Amino acid sequence: MSLYRTELRRLAKRRFTRWMSVLGLVVLALVVVGVFLTNEKIDAAALAKAERAAEQQWQQDVRHNEQYRAECEKAKAAGTGEPGRYPEDCAMIQPPPREAIQADWFLPSTFDFRNNFGATLLPLAAMLALIGFVVGASFVGAEWNTGGMMNLLLWRPKRLTVLLTKLAALLTGLLALALPTTALWFGSVWLVATLRGSTAKMTAGAWQSFALTGLRGLVLAMITATIGFALASLGRHTAMALGGVIALMVVGQFGLGILLQMAGVRFAEAWLLPTYAVAWMEKKVTLENWDACQATYFGECKPDTMDITWQHSSALLVVGLTVILGAALWAMRRRDIS
Repeated sequence: MSLYRTELRRLAKRRFTRWMSVLGLVVLALVVVGVFLTNEKIDAAALAKAERAAEQQWQQDVRHNEQYRAECEKAKAAGTGEPGRYPEDCAMIQPPPREAIQADWFLPSTFDFRNNFGATLLPLAAMLALIGFVVGASFVGAEWNTGGMMNLLLWRPKRLTVLLTKLAALLTGLLALALPTTALWFGSVWLVATLRGSTAKMTAGAWQSFALTGLRGLVLAMITATIGFALASLGRHTAMALGGVIALMVVGQFGLGILLQMAGVRFAEAWLLPTYAVAWMEKKVTLENWDACQATYFGECKPDTMDITWQHSSALLVVGLTVILGAALWAMRRRDIS
């Protein structure tokens, strides 16, 4: 009997795997429903309504300016004007030009596929990564906790082969879930854009960019699942992976972030893992430091910036994966099985 097929069957039959997958899909479905309900298609009636709202807003601003100028002139004539409340010349108080009030400000929210779809790939990647991590940690952690790993090694004494075959089965199962889920995500969000927004200006380059972003999300989920699997194997318990991540996020990330902010460290976000996850998905994250204001020739204040790119994120992911998986393989080979 093939060990790989056996592990695939064991992964698929685990109730935790099924329920975690169903829960993740339900959450993603709710996200799509939320996007559908909070957007609407812009038609001629909506444009006309927005134009009327812009006109009303401009007329209201004109009335307020006239009232304010009248109060200014009255205060100047009576000599009771408070310092700094009114300008030196009340004629300076003028209403905004009509073109300053744009009708676009009053349009309802609409879903433009080209401009908005990229942002929806973040929750998809995050959910797939969460499913992969938890299922991966539980898959091998339960084997250690129940003694199944020891029984399996009596049948197949090659330790590294057994562990890597389990990992291969896990990644295959995750890929079997992630690929159709990603395809459904593309289709469902496209349907939302068709019914509640716009699908205009979609070119081959835009589709290629979205496809590459979706591919990076799949890679992130696979790496996260491998890390969860390796941590649980290293600690021989599911709690090792889950507890380690909770400690890392609560103590290592929130605590470190607060400490760096208190210490006034420039670009404190560059030390936090979520920054690199977002940079991996979006190709680049630009951090800003407003404490270091750089005045331009026109007197404009521009913050100092720092770019975190997907290359930085890929280096961090490769190093982290190599260290954690390498430690799990070393421990599997060197430690006693008992």
